[in-house]
Amino acid sequence: MLNFFKKNVALAWAKKHVQKTGEFKKNSVRNQEALLLSLVKTAQKTLFGREHDFENIHSIEDFQNKVPVSDYEDLKPYIERVKKGQANILWTETPEYFAKTSGTTSGSKYIPISKEGMPFQVAGAQSALFHYIARKNNADFVNGKMIFLQGSPELQENFGIKTGRLSGIVAHHIPKYLQKNRLPSWETNMMEDWEAKVDKIIEETEHENMTLISGIPPWLVMYFEKLTEKHGKKIKQLFPNLQLLVTGGVNYEPYRDKMNDLLGGKVDIIQTFPASEGFFAFQDDYTKEGLLLLTDHGIFYEFIPLEEYGKPDARRLTLKDVELNKDYALILTTNSGLWAYSIGDVVRFIDKDPYRILVSGRTKHFTSAFGEHVIAFEVEEAMKATLEKHAAQITEFHLAPQVNPSEGLPYHEWLIEFEKKPEDLELFREELDRQLRARNTYYDDLITGNILQPLIITTLKKNAFHEYAKSQGKLGGQNKIPRLANDRKIADQLEIYKL
Repeated sequence: MLNFFKKNVALAWAKKHVQKTGEFKKNSVRNQEALLLSLVKTAQKTLFGREHDFENIHSIEDFQNKVPVSDYEDLKPYIERVKKGQANILWTETPEYFAKTSGTTSGSKYIPISKEGMPFQVAGAQSALFHYIARKNNADFVNGKMIFLQGSPELQENFGIKTGRLSGIVAHHIPKYLQKNRLPSWETNMMEDWEAKVDKIIEETEHENMTLISGIPPWLVMYFEKLTEKHGKKIKQLFPNLQLLVTGGVNYEPYRDKMNDLLGGKVDIIQTFPASEGFFAFQDDYTKEGLLLLTDHGIFYEFIPLEEYGKPDARRLTLKDVELNKDYALILTTNSGLWAYSIGDVVRFIDKDPYRILVSGRTKHFTSAFGEHVIAFEVEEAMKATLEKHAAQITEFHLAPQVNPSEGLPYHEWLIEFEKKPEDLELFREELDRQLRARNTYYDDLITGNILQPLIITTLKKNAFHEYAKSQGKLGGQNKIPRLANDRKIADQLEIYKL
């Protein structure tokens, strides 16, 4: 009786919530400008606001003229002052939290999360679940056990600002109605050793009625593989009531075939787009491609055409200006004090009513040693199409340029760890090259013009990416190995694992 009541309450909440979100979906353009001006007005007296003449900003154009696009290095002097407990620097108050992330050029990054910004981090995930329940017209999963895997929820405190990984911070804000059914235990989530942590999670979950599991695809694969190895069964045999996977962080598509094989039965998927800087989008219809852009969650968005990114005269477009199926660098202004901040992600719009996006890559993760500017979306789609045609499966891959081969023309090297090898690797290689050429005309021109030779595949041993991540101290739920690079720093280290 209690279970019946619980799922029906969840269904009623979900339908009411989805109905309420209709307003922001219809009025995104108008609401975005109002949001920006509200953020500027709030921060007029901050150090950043005074230095950038916020008092005389009355339009989006004014804002773009007075506030340049920034990255973490640009904002770091302000953030260092905030870290010392100074208020009224980027935002009116000191942040409630700092989300600590690993950076490449800046070392550790400290991303501020204000008292106003934190609720939206949780609300984004809740809204994704409510949209799923309403669309599915089914909330059965609320009666089972759910995994919300986070980094350690242990937080440090400096000058009253709590600091930790975003997922650990969010662990302190999971609604009470989900806490009873939540796994793993708090003590297990506190563990830092990732492999030991996964083993402990298996111990705590293997005999439970798991209905929802949340994590980034590489973690889900690792967890499912260990369960399968231990029990000799597919995941749906172990968890017959598993209804939903919630995932984000990296594109799910290259993992889909492998995940389907491990699951051994139908499980719905919701893809999300969270980050330390904000919760940006989620799949509002689990049956369709694309993530709903959250335009009412305290974030003002700008979009720079990818081919212009980094140029002094790059256009800064708003929602009303974007085109479908074009790649844009994502720029954020947030209610936590980030101003025209380049997050490093690349998105493309697939719908404008409402605004839906795909995450197509990273501004720093591309291969363009020969001017081809191949991005993640292109290589992932090329790989997906090739795997489907050759009935193969992969664990992971990395693409890097080989500029100075010992003989012959330069080429793209794809380092691939296969789960299930194709019957004919040479035909697979030719198809992969053909698929990438179809998606990137610059790459095609280089092949046609005999500037590059067709790609070369290096096959890697089982667990190569796992061992590489472990050797770099990057083994864990929030760590991701770039799928492609413009140098050979990762590729050269992966070479030691080749077959």
